Amino acid sequence: MRIATLGDVLRDVVVLLAEPLAPGGDVRAATQAGAGGQAANVAAWAAELGAEVRCIAKRGDDPAGELLARELVARGVELVGPVGKGATGVVVSIVDGGDRSLASDRGVAPSLAPEELDAGWLGCDVLHLSGYALLREPIAATALLAARLARRLGARISVDVAAWTEIRTYGPVQFRELLDELAPDVLFATEAEWELLGGAYLTAPVGVLKRGARGCTVFSVDAKLDFAAVDADVVDPTGAGDALAAGFLVGGSLEEAARRGLDAAARCVAKVGSLP
Repeated sequence: MRIATLGDVLRDVVVLLAEPLAPGGDVRAATQAGAGGQAANVAAWAAELGAEVRCIAKRGDDPAGELLARELVARGVELVGPVGKGATGVVVSIVDGGDRSLASDRGVAPSLAPEELDAGWLGCDVLHLSGYALLREPIAATALLAARLARRLGARISVDVAAWTEIRTYGPVQFRELLDELAPDVLFATEAEWELLGGAYLTAPVGVLKRGARGCTVFSVDAKLDFAAVDADVVDPTGAGDALAAGFLVGGSLEEAARRGLDAAARCVAKVGSLP
């Protein structure tokens, strides 16, 4: 199985709060930093699960970009894409109990332009597009081009629609139109994203509704399958949805894919950070 992902490679900073934030005050926390970003997370988990993986992303010409590249390569991910002048992005995940909130600075990642895309990167069985790559230009045009090229080479296309807050700002109707143009074979969404986009109107052959601690529901042309989450002691939910997507894409029947994805998600939440 060969999987390519397209989107962000970011510096991932996880902040585990020991107590709730106090406006104007100081609270205790534990922190961890490493590679992250939706495309990088899915790529790293897919590699961990045995796939041959390539991540297509633009990173900055700063020390952070070089550190992230080395970390992903060490995890079995082939990282391709231009190194641009400017800063590599950062995403901060603030974890309070079982919940996490993100604050993102995507750096140079959204400036990945169509002319910077190499068609040779798209020889794969599945091209997975981060929803964040569809929300800004020129990376959105690059994602659309990548999908067309990959499909001509025989690849399936999957999309994780990304954060509901970003979709609300972009416009749910416009985002649905973009999904119609992409016509993904597999679509991943959380319940909030599914509701915002009007899930009944989403027409991918396979839809994976991520329900967090309640598992997932898989929709196909002729079936609706509910799967319970795998038991885990939740330490940090950051990246669990990306782990689920990676497990699902590695292959097998719908049942096998869902269970593999839920197993990966359980492994992810039981430790700090978004990578395996």
